[in-house]
Amino acid sequence: MFENLSDRLDRSFKILKGEGKITEINIAETLKEIRRALLDADVNFKIAKKFTDDVKEKALGQQVLTAIKPGQLMVKIVKDELTELMGGKFTDINLKSKPAVILMSGLQGSGKTTFSGKLALMLKSKKGRHPLLVAGDVYRPAAIEQLKVLGSQINVPVYTEEGSTDPVKIAKNAIAEAKKNGNDIVIIDTAGRLAVDEQMMNEIAAIKNAVNPDEILFVVDSMTGQDAVNTAKEFNDRLDFDGVVLTKLDGDTRGGAALSIRAVVEKPIKFVGTGEKLDAIDIFHPDRMADRILGMGDIVSLVEKAQEQFDAEEARKLQKKLAQNTFNFNDFLKQIGQIKKMGNLKDVVGMIPGMSKAMKNLDIDNDAFKHIEAIIHSMTPYERENPAIINGTRRKRIADGSGTDVQEVNRLLKQFEETRRMMKMVSQGNNMQRVMGSMKKR
Repeated sequence: MFENLSDRLDRSFKILKGEGKITEINIAETLKEIRRALLDADVNFKIAKKFTDDVKEKALGQQVLTAIKPGQLMVKIVKDELTELMGGKFTDINLKSKPAVILMSGLQGSGKTTFSGKLALMLKSKKGRHPLLVAGDVYRPAAIEQLKVLGSQINVPVYTEEGSTDPVKIAKNAIAEAKKNGNDIVIIDTAGRLAVDEQMMNEIAAIKNAVNPDEILFVVDSMTGQDAVNTAKEFNDRLDFDGVVLTKLDGDTRGGAALSIRAVVEKPIKFVGTGEKLDAIDIFHPDRMADRILGMGDIVSLVEKAQEQFDAEEARKLQKKLAQNTFNFNDFLKQIGQIKKMGNLKDVVGMIPGMSKAMKNLDIDNDAFKHIEAIIHSMTPYERENPAIINGTRRKRIADGSGTDVQEVNRLLKQFEETRRMMKMVSQGNNMQRVMGSMKKR
């Protein structure tokens, strides 16, 4: 996501040369490039112009410290302005009522039904809530069936009324059902259309008036660019929604919707969809997104993703194994499994500061561990437990069994030993200096 914009902004900062003060003369070309980059990212012209005007006002006359370059100071100013443009700070959803009612709105095909399932899973798994999904789209039979399938996949109940054509009645009955069964969140999926029309607007306004939701979320496909912004404005004028959900952000290399929508509707972006899997949903943090756009990574989100897969008991066992030098290929497989659970591998790597630029032309897919796993699975249980016994004959058999060659097996065994050695050094207290020293000697 934002790949094209990131590249263009990076080039614009390199234009700024010299030291001392930032002036109108030495900033002009950089600002022109930033404005072009935003326009190419499908950002509204007025928003792009206001953005560069604000950057110019903040930057003019700023003293450039000897420790940094003018371009680096400009990155800081642009980062702060990007953060403000996208909302400034994270805004959580309102879940105080019991049950808390969340109403989904948006056009057909924006991803409302899928997002309803994703949100239910997130609230259930990360907040310990007990959601109820409500099939309120009475016009598209596939929507009801889709919600049922999603509910069964995440083990969340789905409220339906077969044959009913009254979404207001369905919503009110669903809330009564939730109170009866102890569900503390009600997520109401609603009908969409291929374009904004009066019937759809009247219907969702009627649902809003009937159930008085705690949270109205507008779900929009980010890949529709400026159309997404225009649709958001029309919905907001009628519904006065509480927040925006941007779906398919992983497929949007421009990012114009994410950068424009907040400025137009003055409502925060609360969630983004980052893939097809049901756990591919992120809470939107403007400051972290600004960092990612500028290639600075997102180490906070990376740590949070790691902690979601973190098992304290398993970590204690792992540390003990490292200390005793008994870390084996079974443990290695577990670590690979935890990394894979963190999400799309290229996105995870991109959260490491500096890595998004370094790896932008590399094709990292989620099958990156496929050969490693095949080699390990071709080992006998005894070999996995005792890697030291794997001699030449065993290596040939493992290579044949995994569809690889002996060189790949040798490479994995060498990498495994290096990994085990480094992990052991880190586990023995504050030994980072020893680790770095070790790396310099190689």
